[in-house]
Amino acid sequence: MRITLINPNTSRAMTDKIAVAAREVAGPGVEVVAAHPTDGAAAIESHLDEITAARSVVDIIEADLAVGGSDAYVIACFGDPGLDAARELVDVPVIGIAEAAMHVATLSGRRFAVVTTLGRTLGRARDLLARYGMTSACASLVASGIPVLDLEDTGSDAFERIAALCAAEVAGGADVIVLGCAGMADLCHALTERVGVPVVDGVGAAVGLASAMVRMRVGTSKREEYAAPPRRHESVTSG
Repeated sequence: MRITLINPNTSRAMTDKIAVAAREVAGPGVEVVAAHPTDGAAAIESHLDEITAARSVVDIIEADLAVGGSDAYVIACFGDPGLDAARELVDVPVIGIAEAAMHVATLSGRRFAVVTTLGRTLGRARDLLARYGMTSACASLVASGIPVLDLEDTGSDAFERIAALCAAEVAGGADVIVLGCAGMADLCHALTERVGVPVVDGVGAAVGLASAMVRMRVGTSKREEYAAPPRRHESVTSG
């Protein structure tokens, strides 16, 4: 089984980091191939970045299809950019890490809190909660104020700041913590030990669900919305 893990930003360091997290849960017989664009947004932190990221997701999948394709695709950005377009392109599973993390969190506890990066991303997170039917299950959305690329600095105080927020949410009644950025994937286990409740990393959740769907032979429905998109044909006029 081959799963292509797509980091929609241009950071090689972050791509390598999330690939490690993905392979930890992939299991035997699962090859995880990590990909990222060479041009585009360095971090996905705005609506404009989301548009750029969505285009990158589509480009990477189309390039992969040209050489045979994968058994599943994971979009490793908490905004789930390009998810619907990606599902139009293939009949295999396509999983966004926000959707995956939220679903796994509801299997682990009644209410979860999302701890993410910048406050400006909370609107997108709220939109996704509503879309995925998770609004009532979400106790709160909390921004750490930490830019995405700062998560790559091992000498920063990012872990302690995130841990403090997670602990506060647990004290406030959250049964589970959802990490709202793929760049937090390497913090998952240490945070679980620190705060005493399950902490869900969307990268691991998405890879686990994708591999399970492949084994179950459950792909993307090609009825109506996710059918292959109609191709536009240029009109030819004679003069």
